[in-house]
Amino acid sequence: MASAHRFRIGADHPCLPGHFPGRPLVPGVVLLDELAALLRREHGWRLTRVVDAKFVAPVWPETEAEIRVQGAAPRLRFEIHGEAGVLARGRVEVQA
Repeated sequence: MASAHRFRIGADHPCLPGHFPGRPLVPGVVLLDELAALLRREHGWRLTRVVDAKFVAPVWPETEAEIRVQGAAPRLRFEIHGEAGVLARGRVEVQA
């Protein structure tokens, strides 16, 4: 199974004013939320566990990114790519 989803976190996202004031950075949990939404929408799966996640490069507001998912349920691998390459990667577990 492989799937992909392009997304962008807008500068008006409610998490940004506090993360970090004056130089907003998209929190990793928001990226994982995008992943969870993709898995739910495309496959009907619920993300149940983040086995590991590495946030390789900062994701700034308005950055165009793409989530790529590979593997077979219940354990999947994901990467989040931006213009400059890999932004995050990891493994998750899902449940139907």
